[in-house]
Amino acid sequence: MNLLKEFSLDDKCSYLENKKQTTYYKVIDNCSSIYNQELIERGFRRFGKMFFRPVCSTCQECQSIKIDVDNYTFSKSSKRIMRKAGHIKSYIQTPNLSQEHIDLFEKYHKHMKDKKGWKYQETTAEHYYNSFVTGHENFGYEIIYFDGDKLIGVDLVDILEDGISSIYFYYDPDYSHLSLGKLSLLLQIKFAQESKKKWIYLGYYVEDCPSLNYKAEYKPYLTLQGRPSQENQYIWS
Repeated sequence: MNLLKEFSLDDKCSYLENKKQTTYYKVIDNCSSIYNQELIERGFRRFGKMFFRPVCSTCQECQSIKIDVDNYTFSKSSKRIMRKAGHIKSYIQTPNLSQEHIDLFEKYHKHMKDKKGWKYQETTAEHYYNSFVTGHENFGYEIIYFDGDKLIGVDLVDILEDGISSIYFYYDPDYSHLSLGKLSLLLQIKFAQESKKKWIYLGYYVEDCPSLNYKAEYKPYLTLQGRPSQENQYIWS
């Protein structure tokens, strides 16, 4: 394992209007599964070889949460979503880069720009590779969803010793009627239960951010207390 770089950056907040954010980054080559777990337990997220977490001095709105898999119960509506998508096939593999991936990623983000006002920037193969393919080591995977031979969803995850870290999901907006975002998370929970894993690490819940506040629907969940350093024990409650 090799820590290539660590630094902090100030920028416009990604989640809340009229706010600034300070983000702490670690760039790690050949990260071990043990160290990846330690970072995620302390509120870090991973994109490629880059691990990051917010360290804003005047704001605590970004709350790391994880679903309590053992005590999660599928609701009637959740079961309906899974039944409705019964014809959709999914496969798990190490993260990949193909023209299908890029085209679907672009289609999804153009849709979100129109639907939710997301900032749009054309994706290059290099950007996609650095964000979602490199750095997966022996813990990063993608779950790919197909309708027949058509790729309609890609779910990036890390499979940890005790759970699953949900990294990013994108899908074909033509299949919005199947609630693929919800489906992907429900199937993560189902897989975790079958694999005897205790947690789904959902990343940041921000109450006033429409793109993130849906996470509170998946109960019960625990919240990370504070921003523990590597030297300090983490507490989820």
